Amino acid sequence: MLLPRRSYSLFDEFFDNGFWGKGFDKFEAPSMKTDVKEVDGNYELSVELPGFKKEEITASLKDGYLTISAKHEESDDKKDENDKYIRRERRFGSCERSFFVGEAITEDDIKGSYNNGILKLTLPKEKESLPQAPKTIAIE
Repeated sequence: MLLPRRSYSLFDEFFDNGFWGKGFDKFEAPSMKTDVKEVDGNYELSVELPGFKKEEITASLKDGYLTISAKHEESDDKKDENDKYIRRERRFGSCERSFFVGEAITEDDIKGSYNNGILKLTLPKEKESLPQAPKTIAIE
């Protein structure tokens, strides 16, 4: 996950305290803001991933944890040495978030789609297991 990084330069001071106002002094790491709602006996996760392409997003399931990862790298061929940024706020990097969904859920149970910067994942609610009677262990 990207951590906020604060550099101390003349331009940062100018933009933070100058005519731009206080709204420009926030450096936020990409956070996967997520809504979870119950729909027809399932859970639906809506995860904000603006600026990422579908190919840059992965979802995996291990030990009952659903992990969503996104990685975006700046392309070297798009860099122009003549570009002179005064302020550059768009970040490149990766972020990741995990949710415990239960060990009874499998990859086949989860359906996903990505449209307009929103990843939607639908998964069934974990079935409640009934308490089992204690099993006796034979001692030899």
